[in-house]
Amino acid sequence: MATVDVIKCCIDSIGQISDEIRDAIIYLDAGCTESFEFLGAFSLFLELGAHAICSLEKMSPLDKVVDWNSTSGPAKKIVVITSRLLSDAHRYILRCLSALQTVCSCAIFTCISETGHSAYPESPLGPDAYREYESLLVQDYEELARKSLMNSSHAGESTVKESTSAEDEGGSQLTTSEEETLNFSSAASAQNLYEDSVIDRTEDVRKKLKVSVHHFPLVLCPFSPRFFVLPSEGSVAEAYLSAEHDNSISFGLPPISTGTTADGEDVPPGATLTAQFLYHLAAKMDLKLEIFSLGDTSKTVGKLLTDMSSLYDVGRRKRSAGLLLIDRTLDLLTPCCHGDSLVDRMFSSLPRRDSLSQAKSSQSQVKLGPTYLQRSPLAAQIPLNNFLREDTSSSDHFQLVESVEAFLRGWNSRDSTSQMVELVNLCDKLSGEKSSQDFQSDLLCGSFVSTENFHGTPYLEAILERRTKDGAMLIKKWLQESLRRENISLNAKIRPGYASKSDLQPMIKALAKSQSSLAKNKGIIQLAAAALFALDETHSAKWDAFNSAEKILNVNAGDTSQSLAAQLSDLINKSALVSSQGNNKMDDQRGLLSLQDALLLTVVGYILAGENFPSSGAVGPFSWQEEHFMKEAIVDAIVENPTVAKLKFLQGLTQDLEANFNRKSEEKKEDLSNTESIDFDDDDWGSWGDEDSGKDKRKEQVYDDMQLKLELRDRVDNLFKFFHKLSSLKKNISFREWSQALSKFNDDPYSNKGLLYKVLSRLLAKYEVPGLEYHSSTVGRLFKSGFGRFGLGQAKPSLADHDVILVFVVGGINGVEVREAQEALSESSRPEVELVLGGTTLLTPNDMFELLLGDYC
Repeated sequence: MATVDVIKCCIDSIGQISDEIRDAIIYLDAGCTESFEFLGAFSLFLELGAHAICSLEKMSPLDKVVDWNSTSGPAKKIVVITSRLLSDAHRYILRCLSALQTVCSCAIFTCISETGHSAYPESPLGPDAYREYESLLVQDYEELARKSLMNSSHAGESTVKESTSAEDEGGSQLTTSEEETLNFSSAASAQNLYEDSVIDRTEDVRKKLKVSVHHFPLVLCPFSPRFFVLPSEGSVAEAYLSAEHDNSISFGLPPISTGTTADGEDVPPGATLTAQFLYHLAAKMDLKLEIFSLGDTSKTVGKLLTDMSSLYDVGRRKRSAGLLLIDRTLDLLTPCCHGDSLVDRMFSSLPRRDSLSQAKSSQSQVKLGPTYLQRSPLAAQIPLNNFLREDTSSSDHFQLVESVEAFLRGWNSRDSTSQMVELVNLCDKLSGEKSSQDFQSDLLCGSFVSTENFHGTPYLEAILERRTKDGAMLIKKWLQESLRRENISLNAKIRPGYASKSDLQPMIKALAKSQSSLAKNKGIIQLAAAALFALDETHSAKWDAFNSAEKILNVNAGDTSQSLAAQLSDLINKSALVSSQGNNKMDDQRGLLSLQDALLLTVVGYILAGENFPSSGAVGPFSWQEEHFMKEAIVDAIVENPTVAKLKFLQGLTQDLEANFNRKSEEKKEDLSNTESIDFDDDDWGSWGDEDSGKDKRKEQVYDDMQLKLELRDRVDNLFKFFHKLSSLKKNISFREWSQALSKFNDDPYSNKGLLYKVLSRLLAKYEVPGLEYHSSTVGRLFKSGFGRFGLGQAKPSLADHDVILVFVVGGINGVEVREAQEALSESSRPEVELVLGGTTLLTPNDMFELLLGDYC
């Protein structure tokens, strides 16, 4: 029986639309670009006959002259693949049609099904969404054509000259507004254009353009054949998972579980789209799902999945698989902590590509929360410039960078004279090493590719299953094997044992020295460069400082609430001291923590306190005095340096805090200058009595300071109410049952693991998991309700009975959990089970800070 492979399934889906791809220009939005980058699908598109692969958000009229397949004719059709709702991608699709005037066919593939469009609250499309959008797109296209032709008929010869010059340059200049106009007229036809021919020309446009909309569900980011997350700039990941009510802690996370599921209009759009995605994923992988859920939002998703199933789906010959849905809110501690994972370190330290999905729907807010969540792009940029740069003494100094930059500058130039000037200036710039490094940082960036392998070695998959030290040593081993295959001798001495910077850097440079070696080994070169970047002291020092602080908090949480509160106060005070001295890059290198870092550690401390001291305080886990010290420390830290804490709970107060801080700084400078220049004279005694006016001013300033501090204390009090909510995550009934069950299954190495490890360990050992709900299929409900009274009921199945187990974390997953899930599987009695892991997004501690303390909390 074939093994489950998410990557192969995605590649097969692309092959199924090969007829549409052939001789077409492919436009991918930001989410699909992320997905196909991990998939390594760009070369596949070209093999299937695509003319070019372009960005939907950054399209250019010059896209139609870029032809990678020289044997074919001019492209007369485009294919748009989008990970968003059709209503969100509409303005970009319309802009493509307005610029590429020779297009006769437009095929649109969206990962959102028709049911998903009709169920989404902000979507204007109904149950027959695809056909509705086809007619709407043609209608808007005709309207733009009519406006363009009317404008051309009124403009006269001046318009003809402008359009002629624009066409000579390769295309008309496009604007980014939604009132983009079309230029359908050529120089010859525009001269004889009259208003009575506008209708006839519009009918020609209708006959000329053929629009079709299809469903393409497999838009995901596979890190390995059995681990994936959803694109961060796709509609499924961007849809909010929780509305604003008492149990919600963030729009991007499921609400606190209380044992009740949402019904009807209360279902968040993120849950609906997630259920749609999982249903079509299982259908593409030919799996029949037995659904289990843990958490309120997961139960809602499981119910939606069960309702979508039918007798036809159940009766088909499909491979049986178990689906386990888990709410992220059930374990916030694991993604907040800086665990032992090389993948988490890399994604936390590497720079990310700028978000392309900045232009959203005009209705950015709904009654209960934001329509979209702005998540960090998954497209990490691996800096390869340090390894592909030649020595300064070589004659072809930065030849590769010169060629690429000159090509880009010349391509974007619109005037031949200015083009020559730019190229000359570019050569002058490239003569300096500093400017060359700047250009390299923009051009020579690698990326993670899950299918990039050499001799059948899936690098990224192997790194996911190892700790930081083991992963670095494995990368070192791969580099040594690659050097032996290429017969490259290394002058530097490689020490056995742990892989350090001095070991990895010379091997990467030697392997990337020749172009042939670089092309054959680019997978391991990019991964090694990312690991070296993450393990460098400038990035690892802060991670290690976080890790040490979290270990200390764990130790104190096992002692008393007083010791844990004292440790939190100490961390906040130290961060205030760092902020007052000025937060810069040197602080990160020394591993010093800022106020934002201390607040994230405070979140960790309150979650730990809620688990260990659930009944210590009347409201929260700490006493009033212990919390008072922490609040005053945060207030003092913000007053001393308000620029370091631009947080949501300070919105509307940041400018006043900065003005107050600047005024105090100026007063200190004036006082210092006055004390240095004190020189009493007889004439000065005459103005001695004017000090009363100065006292009045100081009283006003003191009053303003007190008012500002009182407002700040109110904001901090509200922040601690949020901390109390986080500490009460496990006070409901299901969590109490879960804690009691764990007390019987709480060995020493098991206690420090995350929730995913604990759940999988219990389920694979066929222990009972409190709060776990099984969603019966259609036939199962029939046996339960009808034939069950005659003794023909079905026994409740177990997740461990399946050979394929799919685990999806609603809200996001991190690298530590992937490694721990594999450990739970290998330690079980059934290590042969095929375990597939997925999540809404890849979570780093920085992402958790934004979700819990940023704009979406």
